[in-house]
Amino acid sequence: YAYLKIAEGCDRRCGYCAIPLIRGQHRSVPIETIVAEAEALAASGVRELMVIAQDTTYYGIDIYGKRTLAQLLRRLCRIEGIQWIRLHYAYPAQFPQDVIDVMREEPKICKYLDIPLQHISDSQLKSMKRSIDRKGTEALIGRLRQQIPGLAIRTTMLVGYPGETEEDFKQLEDFVREARFERLGVFTYSEEEGTYSALELKDDVPQHVKEARADRIMQIQSRISLEYNTSRIGSTERVIIDSSAEGGYIARSQYDSPEVDTEILVTTDKRLARGSFHNVRITSADEYDLTAELIG
Repeated sequence: YAYLKIAEGCDRRCGYCAIPLIRGQHRSVPIETIVAEAEALAASGVRELMVIAQDTTYYGIDIYGKRTLAQLLRRLCRIEGIQWIRLHYAYPAQFPQDVIDVMREEPKICKYLDIPLQHISDSQLKSMKRSIDRKGTEALIGRLRQQIPGLAIRTTMLVGYPGETEEDFKQLEDFVREARFERLGVFTYSEEEGTYSALELKDDVPQHVKEARADRIMQIQSRISLEYNTSRIGSTERVIIDSSAEGGYIARSQYDSPEVDTEILVTTDKRLARGSFHNVRITSADEYDLTAELIG
């Protein structure tokens, strides 16, 4: 696999992550340049592309005058040799409908989306300058689930942001339980030099409270992850081989990004090439990983 960076910098002014003096303005890489790079990667043996940027859905506005991520994805799908294309860091605000359409229609696009939501409380989202509220977030998640069957959503949450009350956090807990994200990470807030939050807001949530809240979210998510992984037992999935391991190979499905998501131990005495694709049957599961047997 390889990472394909489609833009530099970020024009967002989110309260936590935007550092304009360091990152600079959003600069999209032209489609032809990206396609040429992807073709070279495919020719070198790369079979999976991770499309990344500070905000992938913002791609194209600066050079084409409109969001053109969907057009880029369709061009990448035409490249011979590339079998999986995975989308990372898609902001929820103004999420393009044509990106949802291409994810549903193009078989090379993994049914996987990394979409950093950060929080669900309206007061926290407003303070973070996320340009979306709870109603809009829930509507987007519902639209994604309905229009892209089988989609696995990865998100990240931030706890302990300045001003986060127990009620704000309770809303986040309830949302995580109800949304049942397939993949979720949580971070505790810390001041980042140059950000709006560091310059304008007081870091008023004690560290021990931040850590306790993060633990509570991960306890909820660990149960959801176990239930999700257990539901996959007996299913047949197509996987890519990442590396060898004792008793077999480490692989991933289209629902898992490398280094951060679930790994599948494929038990076999056959020799399998790194980067090759195979069908496996899931035989067991725990909170984070799966075991499978090779089919055929």
